Amino acid sequence: MSRSEPQQPATGTVMTDPVRYPSSAPASVRTKRGFVLVLMTLLVPGSAQIVAGDRKIGRIALRVTLTAWAVLAATVLLLLLNRTLLINIITNPFASLLIILVLVALALGWAFLFVNTLRLIRPVLLAPAARPAVGIVLVLALVLSSGTLAYTAYLLNVGRNAIGSIFSAGPSIEPVDGRYNFLMMGGDAGDGRTGRRPDSLSVLSVDAKSGQTAIISVPRNLQNAQFSEDSPMRKIYPDGYDCGDECLINAINTEVTNEHKDLYPGVDDPGAQATLEAVSGTLGITVQAYVLVDMDGFAKLIDAMGGIRIKAGGWVPISGPVIDEANGIHGMPDGWIPAGDQKLDGFHALWYGRSREFVDDYARIQRQQCVQQAMLKQLDPATLLAKFEDIANAGTKVVESNISSSQLGSFVDLAMKSKGKQAKRLTIGPPDFDASFSTVPDFDIIHARVQQLLASASEPQAAAPVDGIVQPA
Repeated sequence: MSRSEPQQPATGTVMTDPVRYPSSAPASVRTKRGFVLVLMTLLVPGSAQIVAGDRKIGRIALRVTLTAWAVLAATVLLLLLNRTLLINIITNPFASLLIILVLVALALGWAFLFVNTLRLIRPVLLAPAARPAVGIVLVLALVLSSGTLAYTAYLLNVGRNAIGSIFSAGPSIEPVDGRYNFLMMGGDAGDGRTGRRPDSLSVLSVDAKSGQTAIISVPRNLQNAQFSEDSPMRKIYPDGYDCGDECLINAINTEVTNEHKDLYPGVDDPGAQATLEAVSGTLGITVQAYVLVDMDGFAKLIDAMGGIRIKAGGWVPISGPVIDEANGIHGMPDGWIPAGDQKLDGFHALWYGRSREFVDDYARIQRQQCVQQAMLKQLDPATLLAKFEDIANAGTKVVESNISSSQLGSFVDLAMKSKGKQAKRLTIGPPDFDASFSTVPDFDIIHARVQQLLASASEPQAAAPVDGIVQPA
């Protein structure tokens, strides 16, 4: 008897605790308890098990929760202090895989805690009218917590696959004279064409510190392009790419792809690399990397962004069917893009940049510059996050680059710095040069003008229009 008497008060106290033993509690208390346990699992995973269930499980879950909060706080701190490092970690293939696995594990663990919480609630003890309400709240909390973690892991995996498909695993590049120079090519591999022929060539030169940008457009019909001194093609064309009207700069890609691949052992895209070397020699600068956009898929990328806003300087025709293929003559236009402020979907943005009806190539180059700037200005972090999956999936279909994935953090940071700054422009043709200049170019003059442009692009600039609408110069 002496051994059992001390146990009676303890047992009575425990059995009347409505949190751990709800059987003897009123129905209203049991209902409130159910909602509170769900809320505790949502806000502090493991706390419901500590107060009402298996304390061992609760302690393990609580340690994981506190660790996750600490990692989240460190991530926010890193975002504020060193955004580049954070992006480099997220875009690193091994680190991103580890993050994905951790997120999946956390999602499964959190889901287990909700199932365990449902067992602790003991729905049979709830009033019939309260059971659906508690069940719905628990499911919503489960979707909000585990579902969010699982979807985040899915998006990270989409981004990881996109980065692996688009960018290279090669060495990092260093700025030259304080700038990164990227060759942007609009590729076209339509029916009846051998290889991918770039119809649009421009160099995006970015100040490595400020992000100030300059765009240099090279006409596709430029003749006698000069290869850089270290180019293998310089041995074949020491005096420039000169073989008459057929030797236009945009033909280099096809020629190298078909005839001179052996000069570029270990290079993924010899034609693109040779074109980069020709643009480097022609402009007198070192172009470190290229980005090639397949124009047939370009519309998908614009649509994934939600469209772009531009200010058209005039009416632009959407070409009708070809009636004279030999001379590239089209019938009556199928439609028109009006002048003035426009928001263009992918189809119309593609035609705005490609149409050359009733104008020359140089008018088209100006419109292409307009589209490029609009994309750079309007692809902000909010748009990227909101439409990340669509943009990433579209990017794998339309973009190829030899930029190292290890430098994405640095370049994304530069892109964010460049927002709000008006890009300087130069076209190796009208309006900056005579229309005949691309046929018989003076490379000393080109080099001098390029250096002037880059010098001016290093100076502090006034902010760009806040609405992000871009119009041709």
